[in-house]
Amino acid sequence: MEQNAASGASVNPKGNAAESAQTAGASPSLSLTENTPRPERNWLPIVIASLAVLAIIAVMFVLGKSHNHTQDLSNLPATPDAYATNLRVSNVTMSESSNLAGGKITYLDGHIANLGDKTVSEAVVQITFLDYANKVAQSQRLPLTIVRMREPYIDTAPLSSSPLKPGAQADFRLNFDSVSPDWAGNTPEIQVLHVVTQ
Repeated sequence: MEQNAASGASVNPKGNAAESAQTAGASPSLSLTENTPRPERNWLPIVIASLAVLAIIAVMFVLGKSHNHTQDLSNLPATPDAYATNLRVSNVTMSESSNLAGGKITYLDGHIANLGDKTVSEAVVQITFLDYANKVAQSQRLPLTIVRMREPYIDTAPLSSSPLKPGAQADFRLNFDSVSPDWAGNTPEIQVLHVVTQ
C-alpha cells in the first residue's frame, strides 16, 4: 500500500510536471506570436516622393505653356523678314502626350540652322496645319523655343537665352494645347516670319 501510494505519488508529480512543462513550453511561444507587434510601414517617404514628382510635372507643364504664349504675335506682318531666308528648318517630327488635366499636348520638334552672317536672338514661326483638302485647318504663330536639355525631361527656353550665332544649329520644340480636328495629320508647314538679329 505504501509502495502504491509512493509510486502513485511519484507518478503523479511527474505527470503534472510534464503537463506543466508542456503548458509552460506552449504558452510562451503562443504569447510571443500573439503579443509581438507588427512593424508599421512608414508612408512618409513615399508620399513626399509622389508630391515631388507631381510638382516637377506641374512646373514642366506651366513652363512649357508659358514659353510658347508669352507674346502677342497677331500684329506681325504676313511677309517674312529678309533674314528669315537664312534660317533653315529640317528634321521636323510630331508627337503627343497627355497633360495633368487629362487633355492632349501636341509637340512639333525640329532642327534649325543659321546659314547667315548674323546672330539670331529671336525668331517667330508660323505653323500651318492643313486639312484633307489641303486647306488651312489651323494657323498659329509662336516664338521659336530651343531645346535646352533632354534629361530627365525635355526643357525648352526662348532663343534669346542662347542666341544662334552664324553657322550654329539647334533643336527646337513647339507645344500646342489643341490642334484642329480637321487637321489631316500630316507634318504642318513651318515658315520663319520674324527675326531679330544682333
